[in-house]
Amino acid sequence: MAKSGAASVAGYLRELPPERRAVLAAVRAVVRRNLPAGYRETMNWGLVCYEIPLRRYPDTYNGQPLCYAALAAEKNHNALYLMGVYQDPAQTKRLKDAFRKAGKKLDMGKSCLRFWKLEDLARYEASRRGRSKGSRRRSERAQRGNETALGTEVRGR
Repeated sequence: MAKSGAASVAGYLRELPPERRAVLAAVRAVVRRNLPAGYRETMNWGLVCYEIPLRRYPDTYNGQPLCYAALAAEKNHNALYLMGVYQDPAQTKRLKDAFRKAGKKLDMGKSCLRFWKLEDLARYEASRRGRSKGSRRRSERAQRGNETALGTEVRGR
């Protein structure tokens, strides 16, 4: 299931086979516990998205809410998309170092952590992504309308 037409996260999870539902539900719980204030969980782009609502930050380049993270059951793997890791080389390095230190194999695209089982993730580092001081500062600035949660300027692009 690369993308879903489900209208809600609960509906998306119901579409999954039980074993995949259990894995995504566990990762979802970690993301939700560590999500910065002001973000919301929703279905967007056919994925479970964690984003800044347009009412808080309406000035986006494409008129869509800014996606902070996303979760999906793709055809051949599960995926956790971490936009901050994609945008910030320091976060990318910390994530790679955490996987290496945990003895885990990192299967990663630009923002996508691919995994099949919960044990494939370096759980500690994945849970820290929403808690870093830099992420909180970027979130606060985005909520004030100065820049996106990803730490990049939107105005003038």
